[in-house]
Amino acid sequence: MRWIIFIIIYILVDIYAFQAFRTFVRQPWLNAVYIAISVGLLGMFIYQLSYGGDSSRTMTPTRMYTFGLFLAFFVPKLLLIGFMFAEDIVRIFVAAFNKLGGNSEGFHLPSRRKFLSGVALGVAAVPFLSLLYGMWRGKYQYQVLRHTLVFDDLPDAFDGYTITQISDVHSGSFDNEEKVRYGIELINEQQSDVILFTGDLVNNLASEMDRWKDLFGSLRAKDGVFSVLGNHDYGDYVQWNSSEEQEENLNRLKKLQRDMGWDLLLNEHRSLTRNNETIKLVGVENWGAGGFKKAGDLTKACEGVADSDFKILMSHDPSHWQEEVKASKKNIQLTLSGHTHGMQFGIEIPGLIKWSPVKYRYENWAGVYEDLGKYIHVNRGFGFLGYPGRVGIWPEVTVITLKKRAANA
Repeated sequence: MRWIIFIIIYILVDIYAFQAFRTFVRQPWLNAVYIAISVGLLGMFIYQLSYGGDSSRTMTPTRMYTFGLFLAFFVPKLLLIGFMFAEDIVRIFVAAFNKLGGNSEGFHLPSRRKFLSGVALGVAAVPFLSLLYGMWRGKYQYQVLRHTLVFDDLPDAFDGYTITQISDVHSGSFDNEEKVRYGIELINEQQSDVILFTGDLVNNLASEMDRWKDLFGSLRAKDGVFSVLGNHDYGDYVQWNSSEEQEENLNRLKKLQRDMGWDLLLNEHRSLTRNNETIKLVGVENWGAGGFKKAGDLTKACEGVADSDFKILMSHDPSHWQEEVKASKKNIQLTLSGHTHGMQFGIEIPGLIKWSPVKYRYENWAGVYEDLGKYIHVNRGFGFLGYPGRVGIWPEVTVITLKKRAANA
């Protein structure tokens, strides 16, 4: 039944959008190509989601690219029908006016205007080309973004301390080792004091990291590489033969991170020391609002940590900051999260605009946010999931420099 409803909606949208294409492009063979592509993509999309591979386990690259192509052709059609609908309203008013004016032909809709159809197609070409570019180049267009955060209570020894944050690797989506290697080298080039990974190493299965284990194991920082789990790392989005099989998958992922030299924090903390002064690095398991897994335990993670200690919290889902962390008496000065990917689609022009549809779901979705002297940084993600690309919201390597506020400032 769900496929029948989906197919009906798709066909109705396609027929309506086709009016603009047919009005502007008069060659019958091009119209036939349009129809063939529409029918072919619909068939591929349904096949891949229903039968293409083991649907209970993971999304294959073929599936992702089928989904990406489907989006690239379908989203512009939604813009086309907007233009067509607006034109039809005008056509109906014109026809009604002519009839009331005594037109002998009665109620007759004027023909569609080729100019307006051309404008509609031109506008629709923007998301079409953008989504194709996002699949071709955007998904590996790594950006190094730098932030300096100033704190009153930062220990003096950590003035100038640097953190490189990465998040949301989703290794099961990678398809270009050379590009991923470049991203890893870019992380190491920052030569930060510590590297922090804030969850979602895989899409679903620990085996997705087999090919990439040595590459990510080459990450190096003076104080080491630390990590936490994200919602995808638990394997909750696939069907398992038993709960034991799912637990085995999670244990394998945990061991894999240890084998890579990463220190995985599971509702626990570590001390980072400089000149006999320390800051506490706190890591919780995934905690997310809106139906996401709530395995994170901030109280447990902070056992033995004084309220006066300077703390950096690694928590995958930024909703944790809004729901629990800000109101906590644990006095968390800086929280690092990921999860949103910036929806892998949006518009960002520094100083002018920062927009993505995900902002309507998450209050904190990308970049640095501050509230009463407490900060959260939401990383846009290193990898990609679902749509195999990025448009406007590029994969991110974050470098954060901690600074001590001067006494007279």
